[in-house]
Formats: sequence, structure tokens, C-alpha cells
Amino acid sequence: MSGKIKYNQNNRKNARRNETVAVVLPQVAFAGPKLLLQAGREKSLLRRHPWIFSGAVGEISGNPQSGDTVQVCDASGGFLAWAAYNPDSQICARVWSWQADEKIDAAFFRRKITQAIQARQALKLAEHSDGMRVVHGESDGLPGFIVDQYRDVLVVQLGSAGVEKWREEITNALQELCKPACIYERSDSDGRELEGLPVRNGVLRGALPQKLHITENGVKIAVDIATGQKTGFYLDQRDNRALVGELSRNREVLNCFCYTGGFSLYALRGGAKSVLSIDASEEALATAQQNMQLNGFDETQAEWQCADVFAALRKLRDQNRKFDLIILDPPKFAPTAAFAEKAARGYKDINLLGFKLLRPGGILATYSCSGGISDELFQKIIAGAALDAGVDAQIVRKVHAAADHPVLLSFPEGSYLKGLVVRVVN
Repeated sequence: MSGKIKYNQNNRKNARRNETVAVVLPQVAFAGPKLLLQAGREKSLLRRHPWIFSGAVGEISGNPQSGDTVQVCDASGGFLAWAAYNPDSQICARVWSWQADEKIDAAFFRRKITQAIQARQALKLAEHSDGMRVVHGESDGLPGFIVDQYRDVLVVQLGSAGVEKWREEITNALQELCKPACIYERSDSDGRELEGLPVRNGVLRGALPQKLHITENGVKIAVDIATGQKTGFYLDQRDNRALVGELSRNREVLNCFCYTGGFSLYALRGGAKSVLSIDASEEALATAQQNMQLNGFDETQAEWQCADVFAALRKLRDQNRKFDLIILDPPKFAPTAAFAEKAARGYKDINLLGFKLLRPGGILATYSCSGGISDELFQKIIAGAALDAGVDAQIVRKVHAAADHPVLLSFPEGSYLKGLVVRVVN
């Protein structure tokens, strides 16, 4: 009897699981422009994914212009979201809010920025660093909008038509809430071109200091806001730099794609025997050496090499050089999944060379900031590189961006940075 009851209960559970649940969405009166999705194309929005692709749209009414707020509805007119429209992008709308009674105005942006600031304050990051990400795009409910703080300077990236439309109101809110000495715009990312927006760089408020450095976990790092990579520095690697520092004691370290030497500085502070740092940019290496002086490190322990990293790794292999810890932090090889196959070859090449340069027991800290390379694919690439190098290796740690770069659960695309800390066991 008990078995029969259990069987019937399971049948009922399976029946409920297979039922199609009709979602009844509210009808919201709105005199402005609307996007009506094709039937069945609302599923991603019901899961609160903030992007709407042009292929999902069935009808556009009201003649919206780039950056305008539109009401997004399902095929029957039921409310789904408020979004910023962009006719020039494959992502034709980005969601501002899922709340039918939300008003997208200056107060909305002030409230969203306030929430983002308070979230960082709760992390107590300021106790360890005066450089941090303050607003992280979609994950903070502000698609395409990035704000990085370097001491009393804010650097903003406006990467979508929506935030471009509200540029002045957003800048005013940042000035009021953060009271920075300067707000500088670095809207020069590839995403601007995909959005049909021109490059914009320059001071929005205040005056940019001639020299600026941050202090991160006790390490001083110069930041070039006007011409440096990203917004001036790679804040997302903060925790990973600290981990490398902990692993560096008494090791010979090779840091590839070193930029201004962040990982190298942590390795030296952590007690590395020596650090060889390689980058193709003379300007970045000049700043790296300034960082050495800022921190008072022993320059005899550091070697800086301006070279193509791929060629330099092959030369080190041919010289039979060996290291105890190698850091591979290359630039973005695959901005989208369309570039994944080509990028995979590049990642495999440098990691294969990295494994060949490691002593038994050595550690490879390898990273990808390519959004088009998933965590699973990245691990497969590294596993393939180890196999071709003829070594067995263990994953010691899987790592991602620092906590001020949160990832919205409904927006996995926000998890662009991934890394593996791997130990060679033979």
C-alpha cells in the first residue's frame, strides 16, 4: 500500500511539473512608445534577463528615439518592463525596471546609484583599498553604466544609449552623492561602437590631477586615467593579486601581460626571489617601474621586458628557463562567443608554453577576461594545454572578479573574468 501511495504522489508531482502555467501580466496605461514582443519571446524577460534583442520584437509603436524609455509588453500587451531603446544596436532595448509603477527619471538614477554605493560600503572595501568599482552596469540595475573610483576621482563609462540619454542627470547625481574632486569620462570601449555611439573622453566635473595613485592592500599603484587600459587600472583583479602575493614567497615568478605591474608588485611584496615581467607596451612598463619606486622595492629582484608575450614565451622555452610561479593575464581575446574558437587557440598556446616553463610543483595562475569564453570552456582549454605539455596538474583555486564587480543571477554575461590557479604535480 505504501508503495502505491508513493507512486501516485510522484505521478502528481510530474503532472504539475509538465503543466503550462499561464502568466497573466498587467496592462499598464502609457502614452509613450511601446515594444510588443513576438509570441513566446517574453520568456527571458520573465526570468529577468535585462537584454531584449531586435529579433524578439514584433511591433514598435510611438516612434521612439535612441535612449528613449519604452514600455516592453508581451504579444498580448501585458507589461513586462521599462527599458531604454536603441534602434542602432542588436540589443535594441535594455531593461531599467521590472516594476510597472516605476518612473524613469533623475530620481530613479539617483536612487540606483545610492543603492550601488551602499552595497560597496557594506563590503568594507575602503578599509583595504581606495580604488574600487562603484557601479557595475546591469548587475547594479544600470545597463551599460560603469563607475570606478580612484581616491577622490570618479571615472565613468557610458556604454549604452540609455545612460547616454541621461548623461547630465547621472553626472549630477554622482557629484552630489560622492563629492569627487573630478569626474572623468572614458566612454571609449568597443561597446560604444556596437551601440552606434561616438567615443567620448574628457573631464565632466572638476579637474583631473596630473598624478594619481591608489593604495591597495598596502601596495601603491599609479593610475593613468586619461590613457590607461579600461578606466585606468584593472580593479577586478584585486583579490587575485592578493592571492598571487600569498603564493610568491621564495619563488621565481614570471608575470606575462603585466601592464603596470600589479601582480609583480604583490609578488615582490610577498617575498618572491625574483620577478620577470613582460608586456608589449613601453609606456605601461615605465609606469610599472615608477610603481617599484613608489613602494620602495628592491629593483635588483625585478626584470622588465618589452616584448610580444607569445614570442617571449617561446624564447624562454628555447632557453630552457624555468619558473615556480607564472601569471598569464592576457587582454580580451574573445569579446563575444563568435570569437571563441579563435580565442581558444590563443589561450591554449600561451598556457601550453606556460606549463612547459614551470618546474614540478610550480603554479600557473591563468585568467581570461573574455566574455565569449565560458568557465567550462576555459577549463577545457587549460586541460588541453596541460595534456599537450605532458604534465599532470591540479586546480587549486577557481577565481573570478573582486566583490565590487557583482554578477546578477539572471545575467550570467556579467561573469566575464574567470581564472584558474593550477599546480603542476609531475
